Amino acid sequence: MRPRSAARYNCLVARRGPPPAVRSRRPVAGIPTAIRVGPVRPGDRSVPDVRCPALSRAALTRLSRIATPKAVLAGSALAVTSAAMVLGVNAPAASAAPAAPAAPTVASTQAIAQKVLADDAQYQCFNKIVDHESDWKVTATNPSSGAYGLVQALPGNKMATHGSDWRTNPETQIKWGVDYMKDRYGSPCAAWSAWQTQGWY
Repeated sequence: MRPRSAARYNCLVARRGPPPAVRSRRPVAGIPTAIRVGPVRPGDRSVPDVRCPALSRAALTRLSRIATPKAVLAGSALAVTSAAMVLGVNAPAASAAPAAPAAPTVASTQAIAQKVLADDAQYQCFNKIVDHESDWKVTATNPSSGAYGLVQALPGNKMATHGSDWRTNPETQIKWGVDYMKDRYGSPCAAWSAWQTQGWY
């Protein structure tokens, strides 16, 4: 659809490419009296050095849309969208997967054992057993027997009596192991004595 004024249209229309650059003359009393239009690039059929009547912002927007080929508009929109996707500008944030909990360290696991046992002598005995059995690895698994965890419970699901998180929680495994040593041998140190004699407890 052409605007009513062919003169205004010819001041802005270029055959291809974006609309011509528009710049205001020095304003008189704060209102531009004319708009000077130059060609977009050599070869375009816009009219250079034509003085057009001052247009409102809405009129300029409307005429610019008419003057710009639809293919150019579509290409520009695609370029802007692609750039936004690459740069992450105004792009919807991807839902991040919940981070997996960090594996407990040997130091943190030993600290839990010291807290559970309280007695340093009993902790030292417990420490020696766990060091031999699992090297303080919470998920240690014996490929032959299937014994599992810090104290190599057999089967591992025995530790479920102390918590459903027995597979990954060192505190659950330690508490189960301490109770097992007390029930079977009387104390961790008595369990360590048995381990030294027979190589298991």
